[in-house]
Amino acid sequence: MLLSLGPNLRLLRLLLCITIVLNVQITNGKKNLKSACSTCRQITDNFNKGFDKTSNQNFGGGNTAWEERTLSKYETSEIRLMEIIEGLCDSSSFDCNQMLEEHEDHLETWWFKRKLKNPDLHKWFCIETISVCCPNGTFGPDCNACVGGSDKPCHGNGQCDGDGTRGGNGKCSCDSGYEGEFCLDCVDGYFNQEKNETFSLCMECHSSCKTCNGPSHQDCDECKDGWEEDDNEACVDVNECTKEASPCKEDEHCLNTEGSFSCKGCDKVCVGCTGPGPGNCKTCASGYQLIDGNCTDVDECSQQEPVCTKEHQDCVNTKGSFVCICAYGFEEEGGECVQKPQPEEKSVDGTTEPTETSQHTEL
Repeated sequence: MLLSLGPNLRLLRLLLCITIVLNVQITNGKKNLKSACSTCRQITDNFNKGFDKTSNQNFGGGNTAWEERTLSKYETSEIRLMEIIEGLCDSSSFDCNQMLEEHEDHLETWWFKRKLKNPDLHKWFCIETISVCCPNGTFGPDCNACVGGSDKPCHGNGQCDGDGTRGGNGKCSCDSGYEGEFCLDCVDGYFNQEKNETFSLCMECHSSCKTCNGPSHQDCDECKDGWEEDDNEACVDVNECTKEASPCKEDEHCLNTEGSFSCKGCDKVCVGCTGPGPGNCKTCASGYQLIDGNCTDVDECSQQEPVCTKEHQDCVNTKGSFVCICAYGFEEEGGECVQKPQPEEKSVDGTTEPTETSQHTEL
C-alpha cells in the first residue's frame, strides 16, 4: 500500500508543477501581449512628435526660393525619416529598440508608399501590419469586442482588460461605486439614480447610510455604524460621549464626531475631566486647587506653615509643587544647609588674612 502511494504522489507533484508553469507562461504571455502594444504605441507617438518637430526645420539663410525647393525635398526625404527614427526609443528601452530593429522596414514603407492613404500610423503599423494592438474597445488575438460593446466598454463605468491590445480577457474592472460583470450595479454606499440595460448612473449615499435608495439621510435602507434611526426613520449621529459609561480612559475626555468619536487627553492639572483645559477637571491634581472654576497652582511657599523646615532653607514654588534649596551663602551637605567656607586673601607680603566678610563674621 505504502509502496504504491510513492509513484502516485510523485505523479501528482509533477502534474501540479506542470500546471503552475503553464499558468505562469499564460499570465506572462498576456502581459507580453499588452506590453508589446504599449511599446508600439510609444514608437508611433514618438514618431508623430518627431514629425511635428522636423516640420519646423528651416535654414534661415535668406535665399527664400532656394530654401523652398530644399525644404520641399526635405519634407519627404530619407534624411528626415532617419532624424525621426533616431528619436523613437530611449537607449535604455530594450523592448522599444528590439521592436524598432525588427520592423524598421515597415516604417520606411509607410513613409514612402503608404502615408498618404493611411495617415494614422498607429492604426496602420501597430494594428494592421505587425498586429500587436487592437482598435479601442476590443481585445485579444482576434480583437473581440469588450463587455458592453466596443463603442462603450463596460458601459462606460469601468476598464476592459486588454482594451486596445492583443492580450487581456475582456473582463471589466469597474470604476468606484460600480460592480458586477457589466458594471451596471452599485456597490454598498451608492444608489442607482438612473439605470437601464445599457446605462447606469450610481450616486453616493448620504454619509450616514450603509445602503440607500436616494441621496438624503432619510433614504437609508441601513444606517452605518455610529448612526441610528430616529423617530422619522432618518439616520442620525450617535453621540457616544453622552453615554453613561464613557468610551474613553480616565485621563481622557470624549469628543463626538459625525458617526464616531475621539478621545483627547485631560489637562495635566486634572484628575479626570469632562472637556479640555483646567476648567473641566473632575478633580484637581495634587498641588492644584479649585479657584473660580479652574484648577490653579497652589503656592506652597506662601502658606502660613512653612514647608521648608530645615535651618537656612528657602522655598521655591513650581507648577503643582515646590522645592527647598539652601539659602545664599549655604550649601547642602549631609542633608543639611551648612555655611560655605570663606575664601582667604593674600597680603602684599604673602601672608594670608581673613576677607572682609570673614572678619565681620568673627566679630
